[in-house]
Amino acid sequence: MTMATKIEEAGFRPASRIAAIGVSKILQIGARANQMKREGHPVIILGAGEPDFDTPDNVKQAAKAAIDRGETKYTALDGTPELKKAIAEKFRRENGVDYAPDEITVATGAKQILFNAFMASIDPGDEVNIPTPYWTSYSDIVEICGGVPVLIPCDASAGFRLKAEQLEGAITPRTRWVLLNSPSNPSGAAYGEADYRPLLEVLLRHPHVWLMVDDMYEHIVYDDFRFVTPAAIEPRLKDRTLTINGVSKAYAMTGWRIGYAGGPRALIKAMAVIQSQATSCPSSVSQAASVEALNGPQGFLKERQESFRQRRDLVVTALNAIPGIDCRTPEGAFYTFAGCAGLIGRKTPAGRTIETDADFTDYLLDVAHVAVVPGSAFGLSPYFRISYATSETELKEALRRIAEACARLG
Repeated sequence: MTMATKIEEAGFRPASRIAAIGVSKILQIGARANQMKREGHPVIILGAGEPDFDTPDNVKQAAKAAIDRGETKYTALDGTPELKKAIAEKFRRENGVDYAPDEITVATGAKQILFNAFMASIDPGDEVNIPTPYWTSYSDIVEICGGVPVLIPCDASAGFRLKAEQLEGAITPRTRWVLLNSPSNPSGAAYGEADYRPLLEVLLRHPHVWLMVDDMYEHIVYDDFRFVTPAAIEPRLKDRTLTINGVSKAYAMTGWRIGYAGGPRALIKAMAVIQSQATSCPSSVSQAASVEALNGPQGFLKERQESFRQRRDLVVTALNAIPGIDCRTPEGAFYTFAGCAGLIGRKTPAGRTIETDADFTDYLLDVAHVAVVPGSAFGLSPYFRISYATSETELKEALRRIAEACARLG
């Protein structure tokens, strides 16, 4: 028997670091919904975490021009000088924070920024405090890097926001990071200056704890909400804060895969070590496009923001009209995170009891042919997330189906 045969018979043994990590529930639901569509079912998918707008034409033209100039080679490891300059100007212009070029890093999406930062800073057993509901990748990345995600429930009664007393109670000698996302995926909740200040006061009392903030939905905020980032509010924390952002959501560039961050140069240097052994530089063409996105006209952002606001109001109003569902009005992003506690315990027409939010979302997919994501996928139940980054026509039809399906519950 050959060695190759012995290995094949032995089977594949996955690394222990991923033993408890599975494929994202969001992707599982999306795959099932798409399969149903291929089978001819009229499924409406409200799970996508990306804008339904196209990348602006000036950005696409900048990418084409970069290709024509031959800018298709390797670039500097963690960002071209031109892109770092554009990012530094963006931080100054929009956020009131100054970062030098060696305090800025660029990667293949914000997810790689998170991975680089945790891999560069976490030792086995180090803890990362994460308020829930949270973007599912946060805790999985922490675990892959050897850390321990400490999940802190923040329900609708708290506006889905972390409170200072919760943070104080969660900090231990092993706490390495606190990770905040504003506006939030999945809740759409956002932290204003008054919300941030008590949390920052806690961090000032614990100098061994660093702060990571995900500002990806910065430009998608509504009504009179004013976006702020912690490094601008509390300069004393700037030397232990990593401010993450990217071009994916604001500029509808999800497929271009560019994320960036500003932070202390020692951390940025360590993150570059990780990136050098993973992906090396981000795409040269995508970086050229991102320079234009950040430096070019910004007026369309308000237009798209208003379109999302109208859709938000449509969804919130319709959901709150359904008995058993309670939906808070989000400050930003393009998601609603509605409570469905009033539907737990009820029976489907087939006689199945709705015991969890996952049961409810399965029921909606099976009966209403509407795909949404259960709150359990984001660490908080019983809720469900709707992405309203789709047409009003589809939203109205999906909401009609949801209302009808809920009315059929016994």
